[in-house]
Amino acid sequence: MRLKQPLKKRIVIAFFLMTLIVAGVSSISIFLIVHTLEEHFVSQGLSDNLEEILNSQMSRERIQKLSQDTDFYTTDSQVSYPIPEQFKNIKDGFSEVILREGAAYYVYKETIDQQSYLIVKDQTEFEIREQMLLLVVFLGFIGSLIVSLILGKLLANHILAPIIKLADQVDKISCSENKVINVTLNNQYAHDEVGQLAAAFDRAFGELQSALERERLFTSDVSHELRTPLMVIATSCELLLLEAKELSSVQSQQINRISAANKDMNELVQTFLMLARIENNPIVGDQITLLNLAKQLAEVWSAKFKEKGITFIFEVKSSTTNTYNKTLLKTVISNLLRNAWHYTEQGEVRLVIDDDSFFVQDTGIGVPQDKQQAIFQAFVRGSNRGEGLGLGLSLVKRICTHQHWQVYVISSEESGSIFSVTLSID
Repeated sequence: MRLKQPLKKRIVIAFFLMTLIVAGVSSISIFLIVHTLEEHFVSQGLSDNLEEILNSQMSRERIQKLSQDTDFYTTDSQVSYPIPEQFKNIKDGFSEVILREGAAYYVYKETIDQQSYLIVKDQTEFEIREQMLLLVVFLGFIGSLIVSLILGKLLANHILAPIIKLADQVDKISCSENKVINVTLNNQYAHDEVGQLAAAFDRAFGELQSALERERLFTSDVSHELRTPLMVIATSCELLLLEAKELSSVQSQQINRISAANKDMNELVQTFLMLARIENNPIVGDQITLLNLAKQLAEVWSAKFKEKGITFIFEVKSSTTNTYNKTLLKTVISNLLRNAWHYTEQGEVRLVIDDDSFFVQDTGIGVPQDKQQAIFQAFVRGSNRGEGLGLGLSLVKRICTHQHWQVYVISSEESGSIFSVTLSID
């Protein structure tokens, strides 16, 4: 899993790693270059010294003029400078010899007419200089890392200052349908990436304000326009039923169906209005227990399932006296029962109550595995069979989310579906 680090920390880490790589490579390069150049100059110097001695026929005066830390040796028996045992197996050219005792020497060897000639220089002084150089380079490397951390934090604060300011401004903006969002952030920032982000927020908040205004007008229009015709339909049904003596049984039955559908529509509109008006606030309304509401709905739906030739089973495993919003809970249960009625052609549908939870189980066509999460989205249907636009389960999900209820589905195409809802007590 990818770890999520704060942006400020990532900037500091990036700056530190960049310094670590650059300073590390530079330090190693400096040390290696100095060491290589030193060996080159020492080798050249020893070679010149040996050449000078050989050209002067190894005069004792010239050999004695060698520095105190430089010695001359040869296998030539005419000169009394025998080669020490530790230098006898050295190859021609420049070599660096480190003895077991810890002493270190630079050696330059030439072989002329099967006679070996060596210039040996004690490199203790060079070792001290190299150690000092190594210490200076190491301290410089550590110092650069410390400075990089300090500069990284300072630069991160400076770079992120406008972003932090923008985030704080956005966080303080309140989005509400009753409050006009008047945001102008772009003018406060330079024309750079942060300015583009601020402009994007300005556009987003402007579109959000327009959407909130459209929703406010829509809910207001729905409240006024839909309730009036629904009331007219309800009143007309009541008046027609008063003349029941002059109506046939079929006509009375149709009027009752119109009245029931009108009542359902009125409750559905009321549910949408409640959710739209106070999306993030508690919904106030009539309260009812799960068992009592389930009994009422079982009586209504048992007849509908019977007409379709489907066995309806209402089962109570356990119950409590906890109460819930009647309109919202009724909408959830009714939509799940209606969904089962649409997609079940034979078999049975069960409504099972258990304390503060219930489930609706059917023997219908089931929901494919790849659609079991998507069916709770608007306009998504588990199958092309049946009626509806794919809004019922979307409404169920929206209500459950608002009320902090849990809804999930267990389904297969062989055994139907189980829609389970667990209720929470506010």
